[in-house]
Amino acid sequence: MTAESPELPLAAAFPDADRAQWQRLVEGVLRKSGVTEATGPAAEDALATDLQDGIRVRPLYTAEDGTAALGHPGFPPFVRAGRPEGTTVAGWDVRQRHVHTDPQQANESVLADLENGVTSVWLTVGDGGVPVAGLEQALQGVYLDLAAVVLDAGADFAAAAEELLRLYTASGAPLREAAGCLGADPLGLLARTGDDAKLRLQLESAARMAARCAADAPGVRALAVDALPYHEAGGSAAEELGTSLATGVAYLRQLTASGLGIDDACRQLEFRYAATADQFLTIAKLRAARRLWARVAEVCGASPAASAQRQHAVTSTVMMTRRDPWVNMLRTTVAGLSAGVGGADAVTVLPFDAALGLPDAFARRIARNTQSVLLEESHLSKVIDPAGGSWYVESLTDELARAAWAWFQEIEGAGGQAAALRSGMIAGRLADTWERRTEDLAHRREPVTGVSEFPHLAEPPVHREPAPAPIGGGLPRVRRDDAFERLRARSDAELTASGARPKVFLAALGPVATHTARVAFAANLFQAGGIETVDGPAPVDAESVAEAFAASGARIACLCASDTVYGEQAAAVAAALKSAGALRVHLAGKPGERRDEFAAAGVDSYVFTGCDAVEVLSSALDVMEVA
Repeated sequence: MTAESPELPLAAAFPDADRAQWQRLVEGVLRKSGVTEATGPAAEDALATDLQDGIRVRPLYTAEDGTAALGHPGFPPFVRAGRPEGTTVAGWDVRQRHVHTDPQQANESVLADLENGVTSVWLTVGDGGVPVAGLEQALQGVYLDLAAVVLDAGADFAAAAEELLRLYTASGAPLREAAGCLGADPLGLLARTGDDAKLRLQLESAARMAARCAADAPGVRALAVDALPYHEAGGSAAEELGTSLATGVAYLRQLTASGLGIDDACRQLEFRYAATADQFLTIAKLRAARRLWARVAEVCGASPAASAQRQHAVTSTVMMTRRDPWVNMLRTTVAGLSAGVGGADAVTVLPFDAALGLPDAFARRIARNTQSVLLEESHLSKVIDPAGGSWYVESLTDELARAAWAWFQEIEGAGGQAAALRSGMIAGRLADTWERRTEDLAHRREPVTGVSEFPHLAEPPVHREPAPAPIGGGLPRVRRDDAFERLRARSDAELTASGARPKVFLAALGPVATHTARVAFAANLFQAGGIETVDGPAPVDAESVAEAFAASGARIACLCASDTVYGEQAAAVAAALKSAGALRVHLAGKPGERRDEFAAAGVDSYVFTGCDAVEVLSSALDVMEVA
């Protein structure tokens, strides 16, 4: 640059933009789209999205939304990472889950995973998994000084831990170099089973295991603070965090009362969280979890070096679908990416067919390769806290942390995690949250691809060998696809019994341009309930619709057209459909001023964006007497 042309930042050539200017642009778009005539902040608010836990996501974040200083990676409050180097040296721990009950089958899948990119093994042992006596066979050929082993043994955790420690010793490797987690989680077991008869003894046993690990195997953690039971019961992100804090505090009390120092007690805990396909919420949740636990550890007197939370993220079972399970690959990819970006120390990507039974070799390969691509090709672990500094992510992290802390305080105020579980306080809170979310799912405000949106009725079912039944008796296990799965099951039963699925006739009125959008909408909606759509001649009218309906084999019908065409033809066509034997006539669109006229002509109900799809579909199947 010359003296006459001094170097200036590129942005200096453009005028500064302010929030008011942006809001004016939003006003214009909303006005043209007919959404609202709101102006200023109200226009911006019209684009906001409400999440669970009272969190409201705004459409624009600026430096004004910044939060307090976050510190540095590896230092309190550990928002940015639990270690100074994050996962940049060797990547995160790729941890695969195994649920075989046969030790030989378990061993084959464990070795296949370890030979192809997995770095640690998460093994179900005892009830619902490999017998404790079969643990040695299941780990045959595994180099225990290289691959960490994490146990999930439920009520058998003490016996399983003793056997694993024996195997460490028998392997000849120094016990102090062993790594993994013995998986003791008495409060998680209480949440799963509702049985607290042996809780005190289990806590004491876990404390003895922790003391032994602290003295002889510092790389092995004795306890898992598993938040998955609360997520899988329908809990929100803040509720998952709050219950994990309360559980962790309960374990710290037990461990320190048993003689462990606070630093050693903190180092005996590994926290487990769900990673979902909501990438920003997952990233914020893991960052908030480290911040919250750092505060707990600080108050308890732990040193900064012992205050970093060890995290294991697992892709959510709640989001996994049984229909069109191939879409689960997309969900778990986003969830795995989010866990890595969020700074998890270990990540488990569940196979896409995990909801159907025991995953096959192909599904396990896809699961582990998902992480290999993220690590080795996308180099996702090479940047510490890649979402850090985003005004949105920082704001979301802060709001989530505050909501979780408030829930944690409620639990502590009720007497702690065990008391809150016994009283039903936690179960009631999670049930309320799931009820609200179920409403969103039913109204398709939270769409599920392949299930409530874009279903594929001709998709061949995927069959797998049944998996061991999970332990139960306590908190329920929910899935996002539950309501639609029940509807599809009714359709399947009809197909088996009669050789055909229930059908709906789509009566398209007027020119193609006026009915195409609503035909597509109606088809998508009814197929989500397993109701096959039959398109008649396009268009039909009052004179031709009866013959087309009779030829379709359908028992119900849905009118599809523009509002203008409805005003001209809907009443006559609805009356003709009823005369032709239609058990119910739907209209695609919201009820308008002519609702009474249409009702008198035979229109029974309306389907539109935001309607209760589950109620509409269930009612339609009832009318057709589909079992």
